[in-house]
Amino acid sequence: MFESVTIIGSGRVGSAVSARLRERGLRVEPDAGLVLICVPDDAIAEVAAGVRVGPWVGHVSGATPLTALEPHSRRFSLHPLQTFTRARGPEQLDGAWGAVTAESDEARAVGRWLAETLGLQPFTLDDAARPLYHAGAAIASNYLVTLHAVASELFLAAGAPPEALVPLMRRTIENGFELTGPIERGDWETVEAHRRAIRAARHELEPLYDVLAEATAR
Repeated sequence: MFESVTIIGSGRVGSAVSARLRERGLRVEPDAGLVLICVPDDAIAEVAAGVRVGPWVGHVSGATPLTALEPHSRRFSLHPLQTFTRARGPEQLDGAWGAVTAESDEARAVGRWLAETLGLQPFTLDDAARPLYHAGAAIASNYLVTLHAVASELFLAAGAPPEALVPLMRRTIENGFELTGPIERGDWETVEAHRRAIRAARHELEPLYDVLAEATAR
């Protein structure tokens, strides 16, 4: 569909996308027929306004609406549903899903083509659903970091090595998020023992434990 792409932004996502496109034999160069904006969300509108009208213009944000790409009418978004680090390369895209948002069949086809070229599994996302979708993504990725940090605090307070948590967390994912433990067994005495121990060691974490326990019980 395209032989070259213009990438604006060289952060974690932009770098991985540029490297993948080159791997697939596409040129990454100025003035291409497809412009992909890979900058922080609060800069998308300003950057888009500076792009000449004519080529297809897209962004990679999960939360920003398509209106941020005005004045462009040939527009779409492709959000790679993945967490990125500069320590790794384009292989970070392999097997991840990509949310394609568009206002026409033609724009949707451009977004899906780009997703597949990058190695993503595309799915369609309505523009109005972005905040809810992005909230789910944040819970799955960002809050996993928070949960690990909180669990590590409790392990340190107990004199246990925090690094021992990582295999446990990985196996939970590998097991398809199958629930085990005291709440799954209905062992509320153990849950209360957890609360007492947290209250004594890290009392500020007890409300978080209560919220998570209630959500898990449901």
